[in-house]
Amino acid sequence: MITAPRYGWEVINDSNIPTGKVFHNAYLPMLFVLALSCFVPMIYDRTITFTTSLMTGIVMFWTYFLSYYIIIYLIGSLYPEMVKTEGATARMNDFVLYNLIFLVLLSILRYLLPSDFTPVLFLMLYVIWMVIRGTGSLFVKSHKVTRFVIISSVLLLGMPLLIKAILGLFIIK
Repeated sequence: MITAPRYGWEVINDSNIPTGKVFHNAYLPMLFVLALSCFVPMIYDRTITFTTSLMTGIVMFWTYFLSYYIIIYLIGSLYPEMVKTEGATARMNDFVLYNLIFLVLLSILRYLLPSDFTPVLFLMLYVIWMVIRGTGSLFVKSHKVTRFVIISSVLLLGMPLLIKAILGLFIIK
């Protein structure tokens, strides 16, 4: 998926692995690893407390957990043709889930590195390329592809940031 998104989407669609299975066997464990990775900065930054790391881990888990459901709801509302059939809905759910998995991997990497490593932030923009390549496997009408790419890219990149900002207000520093 990361090295060749178009081929990756074809493999995902041909594999017929249920979205629920990917969600429970890959996404949720990755969210737990993300939450645990929030404790790593305590090693190289003595000002970060256990409580702050714990709250950050909880916020990061819920950020991506809620983002999945909110993005699915919004895309399904904006593009009702994508949820008309069970196959279309499954492809849309896979589309959102696999893009978020990539973002979770980048978030884990950010917490493992001792500083804000700028290339990791630029890799987040790679999601746009994955979205562009993934539209061919979705049931988006040809005249709506550009709009879909823009909206889904903004949702995939912006929703986790928005939820993290809202939940981050509850972190005591």
